[in-house]
Amino acid sequence: MSESHLTIDGVRVPRFLYGTAWKEDATARLTGLALAAGFRGIDTANQRKHYHEAGVGAALKASAVPRAELFLQTKFTCRPGQDDRLPYDPAAPIAEQVAQSFTSSLAHLGVDAIDSYVLHGPSRGDGLGRPDWEAWRAMEALHATRRVIFLGVSNVTADQLRLLCEGARVKPRFVQNRCHAVRGWDRGVRAVCAAEGITYQGFSLLTANRQVLAHPDVLRIAERHGRSPAQVVFRFALDVGMLPLTGTTDAAHMRADLEVFDFALDADEVRRIDGITGR
Repeated sequence: MSESHLTIDGVRVPRFLYGTAWKEDATARLTGLALAAGFRGIDTANQRKHYHEAGVGAALKASAVPRAELFLQTKFTCRPGQDDRLPYDPAAPIAEQVAQSFTSSLAHLGVDAIDSYVLHGPSRGDGLGRPDWEAWRAMEALHATRRVIFLGVSNVTADQLRLLCEGARVKPRFVQNRCHAVRGWDRGVRAVCAAEGITYQGFSLLTANRQVLAHPDVLRIAERHGRSPAQVVFRFALDVGMLPLTGTTDAAHMRADLEVFDFALDADEVRRIDGITGR
């Protein structure tokens, strides 16, 4: 098996995803560039506020990459995370909102199944409320139809993830969180993921960690390997078990991001980066 993929329940999953948030009308063009660069995992959401899911679908339609080679991940976003461009009836029960949003996602993406369907975030900052459980049960029902291979959750705390794992009939196989060095690279959530057999997806690894990219240790490691600081951070993420996302809009950077599979950090380098707080 190539290092660029991992296998979960017999399914090949790319170890690097292209994230499509905040790309608006450029979404189709940039997703197409990512596919041409070699990305086979695409992350989006049915949340027009931050994503243009239909733009992803337009890129998939125009691409020559077979569906069987792609890993498509999208999300159900609850009402508080949406603007007025809703993919469901806000007056409908949450279970129906999930069903409507999912049907809309299939249409946007031009597919008949989703590889990973993610709850975009709990309805509150602490614990899990009734809306979260209603959404999760509806997602579990979609999983039972085999139109969804994996379920996931985003923007969660370690305590929320523990609660979800305790009460879920179908446990999440992915967690997607913004990953800050100042918070120990989300070590608490990653620990729960490791204990529960969940793959951690880290986003904003560069934009949330500008100080890390300029840290002397990272600069020395980058110079030693003949790589950029960004490549070193992504390689570090892989080495500590993360599945990183990139949202770059530059075709050269897309290609460079995928070159992180062409070199390795040693254990001391990983330890030093892991200890950087970014402060």
